[in-house]
Amino acid sequence: MNLLMINYEFPPIGGGGGNANFYILREFAEKRDVRVNLVTSSETKSTYIHQFSENITVHRLNVRKKRLHYWTELEVLAFLYKSSSYVHNLMKKESFDLCHSFFGFPSGYIAYRGRKQMPYIVSLRGSDVPGFNPRFSLQYLFLSPLFKKIWTEAKAVIVNSRELQNLAYKTAPLLPIDVIYNGIDIDEFKPDEKKQKKHPTILTVTRLISRKCIDFLLKAMPSIISHIPDIKLIIAGEGNMENDLRRLADDLGIGNQVEFRGYVKHELLPALYREADVFVLPSLWEGMSNTVLEAMASGLPVIVTETGGTAELVRDNGIIIPKQNSNAISETIITLFAKPDKLKEMGARSRTIAMDFSWAKVAGKYMEIYEESIKWR
Repeated sequence: MNLLMINYEFPPIGGGGGNANFYILREFAEKRDVRVNLVTSSETKSTYIHQFSENITVHRLNVRKKRLHYWTELEVLAFLYKSSSYVHNLMKKESFDLCHSFFGFPSGYIAYRGRKQMPYIVSLRGSDVPGFNPRFSLQYLFLSPLFKKIWTEAKAVIVNSRELQNLAYKTAPLLPIDVIYNGIDIDEFKPDEKKQKKHPTILTVTRLISRKCIDFLLKAMPSIISHIPDIKLIIAGEGNMENDLRRLADDLGIGNQVEFRGYVKHELLPALYREADVFVLPSLWEGMSNTVLEAMASGLPVIVTETGGTAELVRDNGIIIPKQNSNAISETIITLFAKPDKLKEMGARSRTIAMDFSWAKVAGKYMEIYEESIKWR
């Protein structure tokens, strides 16, 4: 099987969609009867090609990326323009059985344009579904008809949560839409069985952008500190709000108990999770958060808002809180740390749930869809 993949983000660029693509490719790297060419964005100021594995080639296009985890409209348009011609030329050189597009736009549009040469499937991740991200309300108004056309022409449309599926149905109510949840590497992310007693630690790993609502977590800290004086908050990630959040921490007088770790390389993330006692993600909206799954596999209780696939992961292993509510964050954390046995029980439950998610299973489900899509070409 010869596959073309298109994804405008891929590590170190982007978030969950890129990470999911990475892990799926890692599974495919073991399948010698599968060849993959991935067209994505470059993290440098140059276009280059590198081998992910013997059977997987990654083509990185220069889109003049400024921030690894934040996309401007110009950067998205640059990827759309450059990848369109690049994919067109690639298709002249190779005969692909199928194109897998991560994100309905811009990647899905490129696959749609090449539909006469090869069939394609689309993985919807969140912001590419009308109504998901208020930041794109105006764009949704104009692009929704195009999105529906891209989905309709695809051999399969996949989402990563039930909530995203329900949202997608509002745009295309008659279209079959499958759900494939994100996976997690439970051997890479696992609890620290020899964890030494230390000061209590809260962790969040996320892009520092407005929809993640980390400002509400910071505003909860003074109350938390008043009950748990030696507690620490670790914030891992970068984004356009980082400087504002640092100033907010200083203004709240909690700067000495908040650590901004910035971008943390993937190989260092497992150790980071093992530093923590609880994981918090107070987002306005999510598809299926990879970081929540990583925290769960690491044996952490999770405190999340009721949004997307994230809330679908909470089954007696954490607490779902209202959105944009600092009081709810502080009260939940104070209550949990007052019950260490409950905290430990939730962490163990997180690990148990995470063990049902594996990237091997995810890759296997995609492979089934590939084979079915090619059969009905």
